[in-house]
Amino acid sequence: MRIAVFGAGAWGTALAQALSASHEVCLWGREASNIDEMRRARENRLFLPGVVLRPELTFNTDFARTAADADLHLVVTPLAGLRDTVRALRQIQPAGAPTAPLLWACKGLEAGSGRLPHEIVADELGPDAACGALTGPTFAAEVGRGLPAAIVLASRDAAFANDWIHKLHQPRLRIYANDDMIGCEIGGALKNVIAIAAGVADGMGFGLNARAGLITRGLAEIARLATALGGHRDTLMGLAGMGDLVLTCTGDLSRNRTVGLALAAGKTLSDILAELGHVAEGVPTAREVAQLSQRLGVEMPICAVIDALLHGQLVARDAVDQLLAREPKQE
Repeated sequence: MRIAVFGAGAWGTALAQALSASHEVCLWGREASNIDEMRRARENRLFLPGVVLRPELTFNTDFARTAADADLHLVVTPLAGLRDTVRALRQIQPAGAPTAPLLWACKGLEAGSGRLPHEIVADELGPDAACGALTGPTFAAEVGRGLPAAIVLASRDAAFANDWIHKLHQPRLRIYANDDMIGCEIGGALKNVIAIAAGVADGMGFGLNARAGLITRGLAEIARLATALGGHRDTLMGLAGMGDLVLTCTGDLSRNRTVGLALAAGKTLSDILAELGHVAEGVPTAREVAQLSQRLGVEMPICAVIDALLHGQLVARDAVDQLLAREPKQE
């Protein structure tokens, strides 16, 4: 099977590497110098250093050629690039030709609109497009090295999800089907915000007890918002919820936890993001979550405090004090 992967960052490269063990995969990137270096050195030194890329994996900067004749389009850009990428795929599609199935591995809420990834895709391709999301607890560096991982393929079309998990499933990249698109995407988006909070708590030396409490209460916030939007609470107990949340809040490879650690150290957000060199989706997502929860009347104190911290309305110590000062209540 021919798979076109759009987005040559860390996660796009890791997924292309993993899938190229069983399929014909072409990885597209817009930076010609990086694509040329990957083709020559068999390594993405810019975003995924230390991973030797398979000889079967091919590379291209020509968007239309990469998309042509692919049996599957997989978009692995930051969320900010999802809409433009899907729109470009639609525009190059010949009139009357069937559209290739689409998967994406983007997490977050669109800045300005607050839309989830599947809503963005529906805007561009219509509500009946054959599509789904890949999400769950994964660090690109580990997937790229072939270490075992388990993820979710979420689609409103259960038959589509079940078909593609069998096509893509591998012994070291286990894929599970789920038809709760809202629950899976809310879990993937909000875990990044809670991970910033976990990084702040760790950076201030609050210990493992505080981290466990924060993760647990963070999961409760995620579940409240997901169910308010029509998702299922049970989804948040699985890979797309609790699994992704625990990994991102505790792993040293977590970009969003790194942002929290740096905020606790007193660094400015602009300096943190410049030093990070990668997108930390929890930063733009925090603002959209805060606004969405207010509109829906969903109580999300951790996310609200992180939004205020990121936008300079609180410093780290005051953010923690605000959470600790909340009235006791029933769990």
